[in-house]
Amino acid sequence: MKHNIYLYILIMAGVTYLIRMLPLTLIRKEIKNKTIRSFLYYVPYVTLSVMTFPAILTATGSVISAAIGFAVAIVFAYRRGSLIQVACMACIAVFIAELFL
Repeated sequence: MKHNIYLYILIMAGVTYLIRMLPLTLIRKEIKNKTIRSFLYYVPYVTLSVMTFPAILTATGSVISAAIGFAVAIVFAYRRGSLIQVACMACIAVFIAELFL
């Protein structure tokens, strides 16, 4: 059975177009339901988290060092550190963890 890559690309383009076009054409008025509005508000954050978390755990040579770096990043972000501080401290923690593991 021969696979046609152009057919796959066309189907993917169609599905992507429909996903983006249908909400614009079907929902014309403002959404007033608080539950739906709050759900739609958090969708981008959840999507970004779901895509980023597995990459964090597989970015280093060991899952343990990745978890240590992630924990350090969470602590510094919670203490209101800047993005540069959080990233640098997480990298330093992973480097130290990789040295000892």
